[in-house]
Amino acid sequence: MQEKEAKKEAFRKYLESSGVLDALTKVLVALYEQNDKPSSALEFIQQKLGGPSASDYEKLQAEMSDLQTKYNQLLAAHQEISKELEEVKSSHDMAPSSAKETTDGEPQKERL
Repeated sequence: MQEKEAKKEAFRKYLESSGVLDALTKVLVALYEQNDKPSSALEFIQQKLGGPSASDYEKLQAEMSDLQTKYNQLLAAHQEISKELEEVKSSHDMAPSSAKETTDGEPQKERL
């Protein structure tokens, strides 16, 4: 039993030293002092602690889903283009050059 109490006390000290108890106390006091109590106490607490509202959270989730879909499409297109580029490079490297060209684009004459 003493070990359990020691863990509780250590956790309480952790919450106190990290500022969690003060932040929660301030939010709960603000909620208590509201003349017109909000319809959702949990949403009030989340907003006061800096979190998004439920509707904002849903919007962010939808936006994240859309961005993930777009990312996946762009990644697939990138992989396809990279594959095509490698194929072009390898076919270019394997193609024999029948006539060597000079820097001006004219075929070079072989010397005897």
